[in-house]
Amino acid sequence: MRYVIIGNGPAAVSCIDGIRSRDRQGSIIVISKEAHPAYFRPLISYYLEDKSKEDNIYCRRDDFYQEQQCNVIRNEAIAIDVRNKLVALNNGKMIPYDKLCICSGSSPFVPPIEGLDTVEKKFTFLTIDDSFAIEQAVDKNSRVLIIGAGLIGLKCAEGLRDRVQTVTVCDLAPRVLSSILDDDCASIVHKHLEDCGIKFSLSNTAERFEGNTAHMKDGSEIDFDVLILALGVRPNIGFFKSAGGACNRAILINNSMETSVEGIYAAGDCVEQEDITFGAKRVMALLPNANIGGYTAGANMAGGTLLFDNALPMNSIGFWGLHMMTAGTYANDGSAEMIEEKTETSVKRFFIRDNRLVGFIIIGDVKSAGIYTNLIRNQTDLTDLDLDALIKNANLFPFGKNTRSKMLGGVV
Repeated sequence: MRYVIIGNGPAAVSCIDGIRSRDRQGSIIVISKEAHPAYFRPLISYYLEDKSKEDNIYCRRDDFYQEQQCNVIRNEAIAIDVRNKLVALNNGKMIPYDKLCICSGSSPFVPPIEGLDTVEKKFTFLTIDDSFAIEQAVDKNSRVLIIGAGLIGLKCAEGLRDRVQTVTVCDLAPRVLSSILDDDCASIVHKHLEDCGIKFSLSNTAERFEGNTAHMKDGSEIDFDVLILALGVRPNIGFFKSAGGACNRAILINNSMETSVEGIYAAGDCVEQEDITFGAKRVMALLPNANIGGYTAGANMAGGTLLFDNALPMNSIGFWGLHMMTAGTYANDGSAEMIEEKTETSVKRFFIRDNRLVGFIIIGDVKSAGIYTNLIRNQTDLTDLDLDALIKNANLFPFGKNTRSKMLGGVV
């Protein structure tokens, strides 16, 4: 059996694990656009902040690919010939496959802003090479402008704060982390980041550049030395879509991680799959989903029958000691009951629908919050739970004795 994996991130190495769980003999080829072994993208900000060494961001040991008998090709996949089962590389070579898994990830979105070509030092922040390039471009006197107050932009701001003179973050949205936090929760994070030295210009963005001057939507100007574009990402799906594969915003898959094309699977940031808390397919570009999805795809490519049928969106992040965790669906639109505990510096919000936890936002003490995530993923009925006690303190005590015994493997 000839297995081919396009991409070399966490989903790809999990796919290798899944294949080797059932097939130790088949050949595995990994097509890697990047020159590095698989690494955890969320850790590149810690490298920039000098909190993590380069070696610490890699997913596996140096000898992983050799141990798993994988051939890594450093090149880019540009097309798939589904009839003849071939992957075309940008150097003209064709790679044959019996089973293919697309773990191609995503690429930064860069809008066509007037004058952007006049900015000499401009970067995106998605890869370890981006981090290396930014590290070389800044010094203690640098004024950095970051466009985008989402996860990527704010983690870059955290990584740069102590390396440069100033960091200013702008965003058209009226709040930070607008895709995962509501106004009240975002205000806590915003204040904390400002207290840590980050400047903000929200409900505002650059409409035009003249060299190192950004002309802003509100008519103001911001001078800078280094520009970071953190405006989101787009799944890398063009070559699959051109081959006739079913796509929406990303590659559409079923719970077995199969695409619409026989013999082709997909996992990671480039897929849309069912969100159990939302009842529809979504792009959920998150590490746990990449790991589970990649392993499921790999095992099924090798003849398995695994299902990944409980995916949900999750985020666990922190900035200078302020930690937060979100999971599930938590739009405060009246479709779910909200239960809240709040102080000046922390908040817990839980969203309940049909007597099941469907989402939460926690800012502050996130210890043991994985218990809440398990309640969502397992769609646990809350009828027999002491919910008030569980919300105040995430532990197993509010569960009944039988449930605790099951969760702890027979030990109560």
